Amino acid sequence: MPDLHLRLQDEEGGEPLGQDDLPEETALQLLAEAEITAASLVPWGSNYTFAVALEPDDDDVRGHLAIYKPRRGERPLWDFPVGTLSHRERASYLLSRRLGWDLVPPTVLRDGPHGEGSVQLYIEPHPDHEDDHRFWGQRRPEIERMALFDHITNNADRKLAHCLISASGRLWGIDHGLTFNVEPKLRTVLWQYNDTPIDPLLLQDLVALSEDADAIRAEFAGLLAVEELDAFFARVEALVETGFYPELDPYRNVPYGWW
Repeated sequence: MPDLHLRLQDEEGGEPLGQDDLPEETALQLLAEAEITAASLVPWGSNYTFAVALEPDDDDVRGHLAIYKPRRGERPLWDFPVGTLSHRERASYLLSRRLGWDLVPPTVLRDGPHGEGSVQLYIEPHPDHEDDHRFWGQRRPEIERMALFDHITNNADRKLAHCLISASGRLWGIDHGLTFNVEPKLRTVLWQYNDTPIDPLLLQDLVALSEDADAIRAEFAGLLAVEELDAFFARVEALVETGFYPELDPYRNVPYGWW
């Protein structure tokens, strides 16, 4: 995305903007309200994905980059309802926020140059940690949160390229369009927790989800189908009951094009 990076450099010619240096509420307002002034197609996605420039009206707020995924650019899939992937991106962000895990960059639904879609704050990856197999194979609390997040969201697409370390050192997960399916779909590169106990503090977070079921169902009602929410809570309850990550199957649980 070099053209957009150059467009959004600050006046002193500093680093490209659009990194994870914004307060969350400011980021959400920017994503929802700022004018989209430029868009560049990201060529390697299976669906139409655009890097966009967000230009706020407020002169005191600088421009940022975002990733825009219009619903009309979603490729029809046999196992996901048509036109729902952007909703799943938004639902994944809301769940990450509710858990307090802050794994998913701020994401909104809004109109853009190609109609309604998800718009997510772009995270500039750390140049020394792109596609870092050794790092993501570690057992660290923030990586375990991501692994558990994929189990409860039934993430069918946790490739290494969807695991980011930002320039500031924060860990992020992106590309959550293939989540919350009713049928088991988990595909992930994070196998180090296979058939091991779940951290007790994370189990407490799952218990809190179950206790907030009514509020979550109301918040997600326009994003996910009732049966998808039922399956989500069933996964949460099963993990709380066993206290263990399930044993993964190398034939079923490895993502396509996992690198």
